[in-house]
Amino acid sequence: MCRNITELRGLEPPATEDEITAAAVQYVRKVSGVRHPSAANADAFDAAVSAVAAATRELLAELPARRQPPKTVPPLRRPEVQARIAARG
Repeated sequence: MCRNITELRGLEPPATEDEITAAAVQYVRKVSGVRHPSAANADAFDAAVSAVAAATRELLAELPARRQPPKTVPPLRRPEVQARIAARG
């Protein structure tokens, strides 16, 4: 499990819905300690991801623009990750 939450503020172009959702899933996995929710936990897990994603969208919309971009490229924008996603699809 990844130890760091992806920084989305200040990206050019702005964070996509996929990046926001991926960050929300990462956060909920970390907080819950559940990587793959069981059928019994799936509804609670999905609801938490939706709530965190909505809060993230609201936060990013309300914060002022950054003076400098984030120090690292978000995972979903890295070529090797894009290649893995394309291979799965």
